[in-house]
Amino acid sequence: MVYATRALVEVLLELASDADPDRVRTGVSVTPAGELDGDTGLPPETPVFTDFFLPDPGNAVNSVFGVDLSTPARQAQGQFVSHPVRELEVTKRDDLAEVIFVAVPPWEIDEASFGAFDRFGERQPLEILEARAPEGSLRDRE
Repeated sequence: MVYATRALVEVLLELASDADPDRVRTGVSVTPAGELDGDTGLPPETPVFTDFFLPDPGNAVNSVFGVDLSTPARQAQGQFVSHPVRELEVTKRDDLAEVIFVAVPPWEIDEASFGAFDRFGERQPLEILEARAPEGSLRDRE
């Protein structure tokens, strides 16, 4: 099971919609469920995707062979990609992170437009939580 906050999913879909017809790719990171604001009903150590790194579409130097060089690997436990003209699936152009979130038009929170996949392209069950990341999220996570 993959867990993500509703706020994260909404902002990722907004990024994808704003970039359409171009693709968006950015790193996403987790916060332990016990640090979230709101009751998740999950064990405190459960990783929940809560944060994203601002994509830099104008800097091609940061992306080489599908690897985002601007985001330290230890900070991004997953990847988000939008496919404005493709199916809801992982493609050869996508970074093979442990978890890959993929969005397609119409950029809505539903099973036909947003999904989580493993690095092999297999769709994973996704639960969207109403909890929120703590204020000051994207703090030092080294």
